[in-house]
Amino acid sequence: MGSRKKQMADAIKEGKKQVAFAKLNNCPTSPRKMRLVADLVRGERVENALNILKFSKKEASNRLETLLLSAIANWQSKNEDANIEDAELFVQEIRVDGGSMLKRLRPAPQGRAHRIRKRSNHVTIVVGANNNTQS
Repeated sequence: MGSRKKQMADAIKEGKKQVAFAKLNNCPTSPRKMRLVADLVRGERVENALNILKFSKKEASNRLETLLLSAIANWQSKNEDANIEDAELFVQEIRVDGGSMLKRLRPAPQGRAHRIRKRSNHVTIVVGANNNTQS
């Protein structure tokens, strides 16, 4: 019974080796603007995703590009013996959640004030390997 549990644990460990993630917290961009760029690279291969982000004009693409490079580096540190080109990495999951809001007041006519909400977001990228054979 103990050897079966060990086999299951090894299988789970191998599955976890196939994926790596990176997080960006409290990024000072609204989640709506970040999601526009995130939707472009969801499900893409890593090479294509990096090209899309590099040549995009949006300001959010620079932050996502560095985050994707970080996720690739995390995958490489988990799988030191594997080759990135052979692994066929792809963006398995990319999630943009709302972060904390800075609330400010802007003066308005006749003694009133309008509330300004400066939004931030949290981004999580999960990078997975497409192949199942690792040596």
